[in-house]
Amino acid sequence: METHFVKLRPLIVADELSFRRAVDEFKAQEPDWPFAFHFDDSVAFPGYVRRLEGWSRGQDLPGNFVPNTFLVGVVGKMIVGRVSIRHELNAYLSKYGGHVGYGVVPSQRNRGYAGEMLRLTLPIAARLGIARILVTCDEDNIASRRVIEKTGGMFENVVQEPGTGVFKRRYWIET
Repeated sequence: METHFVKLRPLIVADELSFRRAVDEFKAQEPDWPFAFHFDDSVAFPGYVRRLEGWSRGQDLPGNFVPNTFLVGVVGKMIVGRVSIRHELNAYLSKYGGHVGYGVVPSQRNRGYAGEMLRLTLPIAARLGIARILVTCDEDNIASRRVIEKTGGMFENVVQEPGTGVFKRRYWIET
């Protein structure tokens, strides 16, 4: 497995080109997976970065969103993934979505980035006052399941997400 040092940090304006590449790669390979929340080309990138910063403070949240911290995983200047830390859980997140959602750009997978990003998320969640995080993954996502378990995830149960037929594995990790 090839690995490089990955750093987790907020998105900045200088990330625009790398971020757009990551978004485009996800759109091409996994169009249903939301790498970037409410991002579109009609909004100037600095405005998008400000929007994410506001969401971390609970400002101007889209419907059904909770305050959240959006971080990118970077190697050098290249975005290799992202993490979203939800500061609290609403009804949907407490059952199916969890505190943390993460993803690695398809071309950057199998390099240890997902595990390192999830590991780096733990002290950030602790600073946000979250003593233990709920992390979920689709039942058939073996790679994500391994990442969560390797990071200390304690399996709780499997639930079926209504309207989708998707079964979600639920894990708790102490921060």
